[in-house]
Amino acid sequence: MSHWRRYLSELVGTAALLCAVIGSGIMAEQLAEGNVAIALLANTLATVFALYVLIETLGPISGAHFNPVVSMVMVFRKDLAPHLLFGYVLAQLMGAALGAWTAHAMFELEVWQWSVKARTGPAQWFAEAVATAGLLFVILRSPSGKASSLVACYIGAAYWFTASTSFANPAAAFGRMFSNTFAGISPADVPAFVVAQIMGGFLGMMLDLLLKSDNSRHQ
Repeated sequence: MSHWRRYLSELVGTAALLCAVIGSGIMAEQLAEGNVAIALLANTLATVFALYVLIETLGPISGAHFNPVVSMVMVFRKDLAPHLLFGYVLAQLMGAALGAWTAHAMFELEVWQWSVKARTGPAQWFAEAVATAGLLFVILRSPSGKASSLVACYIGAAYWFTASTSFANPAAAFGRMFSNTFAGISPADVPAFVVAQIMGGFLGMMLDLLLKSDNSRHQ
């Protein structure tokens, strides 16, 4: 398959995912009248549904990573050619920004903006490591044909059981810093999130490897 089709798939998928995350956050905040729990629930549901659809439709083209940590782990596992990694990550970051700007345009907000929403501290960083470890574990352990539903379910749950609402994705953190809305994150807080996500992603991969080793000893 031509590389550009893979990159376009990752760009479109990440853009659509961030548009769903940010757009639903804007809509939820407008309709919830200050009820943050209702707003978060609406944001969660839109993200879950969008993620399932995007993985199902774009998975056959690029693997539907939409996440630099997933792409990095796939390279480490030799499931993605190393020379494709830069293109994947660049497409994901570009898509994340485009998704944020698209959401703003649809809701008649200023397209170019920076978030001032603080998301920082050891608990938030630990939550991102946990969320990303769980995400990679689910991806790697999903039976064939089940990844879309299992990943969507996991992210829906992780929105609520993590202190950070489970970004679990450096591209998501990058895109959200361009949106001073419900789903935003201050640019100053993004680097720590990304470090925690990378550490968590490889922890999830290691856990998967440990379980495979354990299974092989008992066969």
